[in-house]
Amino acid sequence: MKEKINYILILFASIATYGQVNLSLKPDKIDYESGEVINLTIILELNGDELVQQSRLQLPDLSKFNMVGSASFKDGVLLPESNTSLSQSITRIALEPKQKGKIKIGSVLVTVNNKIYKTEPFDIFIKDVEKKVPTKSTASNEVYLNMDIENRDVYEYQPTIAILRGYSRNIDNLRKVKNINLPEQDRLDVHTVNFNKSEIDPSGISNMPTQVLAVFMVFPNEAGYVEVPSVSASVSTYSNNSKIVSNKVKLNVKKLPEDAPEGFKNAVGKFKIDVYTTTNEKIEAKKPVNITVKISGEGNMTTMHLPEIEKSEDYEIFAPKIVNTILPGNTGLKGDIFANYIIIPNKAGILNVKTEDFSFFDPENGKYVNLGPQSLSLNSLTEEQLNASMTTVEKMNDYTNDFLETVDSPVLKTTAFKVKEKRKFHWNTLMINIAILISLIIIFLLFRKWQKNKRLLIEATRSKSLGSVAETEAQIRETLKTDISDYFSYLNNLRQEENFDSFFATISEMDAEVRSEYFNGATGSFSSFIENYKGRAVAEEYEALQQRIQIEKYSPVRSAQSLNDLYNDIVKLYPRISK
Repeated sequence: MKEKINYILILFASIATYGQVNLSLKPDKIDYESGEVINLTIILELNGDELVQQSRLQLPDLSKFNMVGSASFKDGVLLPESNTSLSQSITRIALEPKQKGKIKIGSVLVTVNNKIYKTEPFDIFIKDVEKKVPTKSTASNEVYLNMDIENRDVYEYQPTIAILRGYSRNIDNLRKVKNINLPEQDRLDVHTVNFNKSEIDPSGISNMPTQVLAVFMVFPNEAGYVEVPSVSASVSTYSNNSKIVSNKVKLNVKKLPEDAPEGFKNAVGKFKIDVYTTTNEKIEAKKPVNITVKISGEGNMTTMHLPEIEKSEDYEIFAPKIVNTILPGNTGLKGDIFANYIIIPNKAGILNVKTEDFSFFDPENGKYVNLGPQSLSLNSLTEEQLNASMTTVEKMNDYTNDFLETVDSPVLKTTAFKVKEKRKFHWNTLMINIAILISLIIIFLLFRKWQKNKRLLIEATRSKSLGSVAETEAQIRETLKTDISDYFSYLNNLRQEENFDSFFATISEMDAEVRSEYFNGATGSFSSFIENYKGRAVAEEYEALQQRIQIEKYSPVRSAQSLNDLYNDIVKLYPRISK
């Protein structure tokens, strides 16, 4: 008898304990129409100080729905009549069904004091109703627009494809849709894929002809519930020009995970990075070098932050020129982005050019990928080391290149001749070639005569004994002196005509002429000669000017103001260093 009484007491105690935990799952209604949002409410009540929730709410399988949004609220009070605490947790979930018909929603589970509580499953019904055409034009009353985004559950900065379709009972009205304006909002970026109209499908919604009018990508830049605004267009007819708008689409933008690497900024997709130099020539100190940072992959390539080259005392760096070859892909924008830098080594030796840390978030795998910094080693040489390391063939090629850059030869500019099959002999061509050959022979003979007269003049000058050796050398230098004022007027014309190649080639020719005045029978660097003849200040000014000339010569972008300043500095300096 005593055992029966204990069993009854234990049974009543378990019933009382069970009554202290209340878990429920309720929808706002049972019957829904297609496209209507389903709101589920989960309520968990714990009545008692000794009750401890040991697990989170475990939701049922919701793979047949799109998660539109969720929110939760928790509160607790102390009941004075029983001196016990009552805590209540309310969770709201907004779902969008992926299919029609009868859908079963399972149980919600929670563990309290080592005991599992669950709700009862139930069914909801999605009515198979006819899809309504979005907002229609009030003026024409015949053309409609519909914006469709298939993937509405995305991460921040993850692109998703949006398709704009037009509907009309009259096929001819679809051809009159023009001036499509894509949506604009602060929380998202829009990139056009194309405005190519597809073939008209006569069997659209309710047998209404339809046509794809535009395809674009949407890049949400904030987490939360983001609404894509309507797309507007105009329908041009003979009588009027009416405006039509599409429907709005809501996106559930998920926040990126918290464990982001230090180098992550906003790159979402799949990428790789490479750093290289665009030339195989040897690098000289104080001379510009082209460095390219290449980003390849697919994702938010137009909105991502590119990794920059880190600053260093070993080199001077200039702002890059950005070039991209980007095309729409399956999951984002796909292609390559090139950041073309110009750096100038400040010293000779091994230089380590390194970029910033770069990482991206892979939405397919749901994790971050850290590529780290990328580096490029450069061996910078002095002018003496560069000349010593050059082979005889390289020196000959370098001399030939300098000659081609500084000497304007019409013959050398004739780079290609196309040989065609001739059915008859052209006497005009033969006579022109003979005339050119005779002209060249005459020019050669005149040049030989001038050279002979010059040699006789020099020998006659040497044979005179009217002064000392120094005076004779001074007379010869005066005879060979370069009139650089002629170069200035020519440079000014080239600058105004924006003939940059000839402009810099003329500067090189003028510099070579001035150098020849000092290096006639002498050895050593040109800067040292200027320092000996004109002083250290003039030598440093010459080195700085040469560096600016090289920067402007190889710069991908030139401005008129910078070339004007460069021309003025050349006009000021070269008359001071010319003998």
